Amino acid sequence: MSLKYTSDHVWLLVNGDDATVGITHHAQDVLGDVVFVDLPEVGKALAQKDVAGVVESVKAAADVFMPVDGIVTEVNEALRADPSLANTDPLASGWFFKVRLSQLDQLAELMDETSYASFAASA
Repeated sequence: MSLKYTSDHVWLLVNGDDATVGITHHAQDVLGDVVFVDLPEVGKALAQKDVAGVVESVKAAADVFMPVDGIVTEVNEALRADPSLANTDPLASGWFFKVRLSQLDQLAELMDETSYASFAASA
């Protein structure tokens, strides 16, 4: 498994052809208390940079962009029921959705943890 990041502050935990997607600690810090999430439909095919969902907080609303091409295989119903999981545990129980990757070569365009840490520190 490998953890990848986008410049849109989305993380992607890759396990073979499948991945789990969520927002980063930095994103939830900027947003503040998350009060609502709109998750994609299971079975929906999305291209890289498509809007896959929306996260709303007490401060703002933000689109969640698809990090790579893929088909949504599962959504986090616990997050839908308790959006604050995106704040309290964004890299584990606060995940947004899972995808079956269709363009594995797109992973090379994403940042690793060290690169993302430097990027987020300057954001």
